[in-house]
Amino acid sequence: MSDLLLAVDVGNTNVSIGVFDYGDGVPALAHHWRVGTRREETSDEVAVTLRALFEQTGDRVEGIANVILSCVVPPLLPIWERVCAKLFGRAPLVVGPGTRTGLPVRYENPREVGADRIVNSVAALELMGAPVIAVDFGTATTFDCISDQGEYLGGAIFPGIHVSMEALFERASMLHRVEIARPRSVIGRTTTAALQSGLLFGYAGLVDSMIERIREELGAQARVVATGGLAQRIAGEAKHIERVEPFLTLEGLRILFEKNRTEGGAGPRKEK
Repeated sequence: MSDLLLAVDVGNTNVSIGVFDYGDGVPALAHHWRVGTRREETSDEVAVTLRALFEQTGDRVEGIANVILSCVVPPLLPIWERVCAKLFGRAPLVVGPGTRTGLPVRYENPREVGADRIVNSVAALELMGAPVIAVDFGTATTFDCISDQGEYLGGAIFPGIHVSMEALFERASMLHRVEIARPRSVIGRTTTAALQSGLLFGYAGLVDSMIERIREELGAQARVVATGGLAQRIAGEAKHIERVEPFLTLEGLRILFEKNRTEGGAGPRKEK
């Protein structure tokens, strides 16, 4: 079996998992899954889930040569490290301080930057060039900004659309949960349509406004790439999102693995 790289991004709401195959020398995302994040999950439960996912594809976990992991839920980091030891007999490469990124970080305290934000920025820079803005529609919506010199400058964070929606419904007794879908018009003639208008068009306007403000500070017409569960839907209404990459984070993990664990520019190799 060809050497496989397992890339895992543990987020607050979901865990994104991808398997990259280097069989022909060119990495390809062979499989990908998204499962819910459960903070109470044990390493045994995670291992069972991983094995079941691999069985769906006809592959075996024994084919995994290396693992790279980013995690923004600290209690789950040791859980996943134990899973890697049990299933793959090796520790994962964990994205964090000391990871070679090729991306100078100009944050006042670089340790405060979430691993997922750095991963997205590395992928966005390689995909789009500099300057670039990476927008991730997750639990939080994040804007990560790369200068024309290829430096990570920081960005903006605000509540994701689902978080905002749930907070509204918890505080407003007369409002109800709705599907995030495009209403017939901006002026909603029912409560459902009014909510959908505010959630979709309002959020798209917020995104466009932030991009415009960021571009003013960057002093350049930065490219914009989006990722995350609602990226495609918001991009359809926003003016400034140029490209949607559903697997931006997984690709960023692959790029970081290659920067940190390769020999002579080759793909990942199973350690002997």
